Amino acid sequence: MAEPNLTPGGILRETIKDGAIQAPGAPNAIMGRLIEEMGFPAMYLSGAAFSAGVLGLPDIGLFTLTELTQQLSYLTARVSIPVIVDADTGFGDTANVERTIIELERAGAAAIQLEDQELPKRCGHLSGKSLVSAEAMCAKLRAAATARADDATVIIARTDARGVHDFNAAVDRARQYIAAGADWIFPEALATRDEFEAFAKAVDVPLVANMTEFGKSPLLTFDELEALGYRVVLYPVTLLRVAMKAVESTLAILAADGTQRDLLDLMQTRQELYDLLEYDSYEERDRKYFG
Repeated sequence: MAEPNLTPGGILRETIKDGAIQAPGAPNAIMGRLIEEMGFPAMYLSGAAFSAGVLGLPDIGLFTLTELTQQLSYLTARVSIPVIVDADTGFGDTANVERTIIELERAGAAAIQLEDQELPKRCGHLSGKSLVSAEAMCAKLRAAATARADDATVIIARTDARGVHDFNAAVDRARQYIAAGADWIFPEALATRDEFEAFAKAVDVPLVANMTEFGKSPLLTFDELEALGYRVVLYPVTLLRVAMKAVESTLAILAADGTQRDLLDLMQTRQELYDLLEYDSYEERDRKYFG
C-alpha cells in the first residue's frame, strides 16, 4: 500500500512493486471516475482515445500540448489514482520535450510516455510509420529526465521499431533509451507471445504491454503478461470502443422504435450516475453555505 504523502509518480512506482497492474484508458473524467470506482490502481490517458473520443480526430499527432494538459487536468481533478499520459512525440524537439514534461507533471501526471516516431505519427499498429534516429530519441529522453521536477515521475520510452524494422532493433533501442534516462519501456506492436516473452528477458526494467484491440499484437491475458514479466498492461481504447458501439446500437433503436424504453436495463441509472459524481456532497455543501 502506497504511503499517502507520495507524489503521483511515487505512488505508481510503489504500486507496481506489489505486482503487475491494469491501466484502462480513460477518454474523459467520468470514465476515469468509474475506473477508480471499479478498483483499478491506475489509468491511461491515451492519445488515440483523446483524439477520437474528445476531438473526433484520428491519432496522427493533431492535438496540442495545451489540449492534452487540459484533458489531464480534468482527470487528475476527479480521480486519486495515478494517471499515465501518452505525450506522443513530445510535441517537438528537446526544448519542446522539456516544456511537455513540465506542463504534464504540473497537471498531475504520474508517468509520461514519449515515442520514437517522426511526425506525422501514426497509430502504432498501422503500417507506414517512420522513426527518428535512436540518438535523437535519446536526446529527448535526457531532456525529459532533466526537466521533471520530481525524480519519481516516471519517464516511459515507447519504441515502434518492431513495426518499422524488426524485433532486434526494438531491443537495441530499448537498451539505448534506458541508458539515456527512460525508467520504463513500452515495446509497441510486438507480434507474438514469444516476442513478448523474449523482450521481457532481454530488457531489465519495468515493461508496459499494450493490449489494444484489432492491432498487430495478440490479446494476451493479464495473468499471462504478468507471468512473462510485464508490470503495466494498458487497454487504451477499450472503453471508448465498447461505448461507441453501444451508442451506435442505441441510435439505431431510437430511429427504428421511436423510444428508448427497451434500453433502460442497459443504462446506468440516474442515481448510479449521481453517486459516481458525488452529487449528494455538492447538495450538502450548498445547504451548509446557506446556513
